[in-house]
Amino acid sequence: MQQTIKADTGWRIWWQLTRPHTLTAAFAPVFLGTMIALTYEAIHFPLFIAMMIASILIQMATNMFNEYYDFKRGLDTEKSVGIGGAIVRNGVKPKTVLNLAFLLYGISVLIGIYICLETSWSLAVVGLVSMLIGYLYTGGPYPIAYTPFGELVSGVVMGMLLILIAFYIQTGTVTTEAILLSVPSMLLVAAIMMANNIRDLEGDKKSGRKTLAILSGRSNAITILTMFFIVSYAWIIGLILFGHLTAWALLVFLSVPKPKTAIAVFKEHHQPLDVAPAMKETAITNTLFGLLLGTGILIGHLF
Repeated sequence: MQQTIKADTGWRIWWQLTRPHTLTAAFAPVFLGTMIALTYEAIHFPLFIAMMIASILIQMATNMFNEYYDFKRGLDTEKSVGIGGAIVRNGVKPKTVLNLAFLLYGISVLIGIYICLETSWSLAVVGLVSMLIGYLYTGGPYPIAYTPFGELVSGVVMGMLLILIAFYIQTGTVTTEAILLSVPSMLLVAAIMMANNIRDLEGDKKSGRKTLAILSGRSNAITILTMFFIVSYAWIIGLILFGHLTAWALLVFLSVPKPKTAIAVFKEHHQPLDVAPAMKETAITNTLFGLLLGTGILIGHLF
């Protein structure tokens, strides 16, 4: 039986337009980077809050660029699965979506100026490059999302780089330890993108995309997603064994049921609507992992 997708109404249109399930990819790394910095010195809370808000706004803007360009390229239809499609299902004007994205970018720039005034103007270059990548992910003549490098780019920028920026604005430096601790976040953000591409594999193939999921095939893509999860947890064990983390970091294993569920759903179901829960579980994995690791680092520091 074919399931129909109801259009959102009222405020839900604008909330869904931000694609809220992806916002954890901005929240968790900033929290984790700040907790790592706490082991070096006291936290500057205004900078922490500013970084958190700017990161979430940039992620929202990136999602809106994705909404706009998917519509312009004919990828979104009224039957499209997912929480995108505000333009085709809810009647939001394309130009409105694009203008909102640029408005969010503008607010992020203002927050970024404050951060640079408090820390270093070198961050301005990093921030602008990150915003450009966010735009080029689905915008421009050669969208990153249409290539096999979507997972890599999103993982490095939204996972590793966010942690290192959050760490840098608190400490004024980047350490080897911070880089090592950012690796699982990089993999789990990449996992969010991979889950999305597995769900959309057939539709993306018809539209001419060459994502990693398409090139590797669905079965291998699920295996790659599984490895993203496994390596993330194994990495924490390795850091504990080599003395970079205390045993409190094992708290991350409380999140293991989420990736297990995600993989099981992908293996059991194939239709985009049926595998939507797997995407949700993957996003939750990233959030819980970051929060639990950050909490473990905090407890280990205090005790």
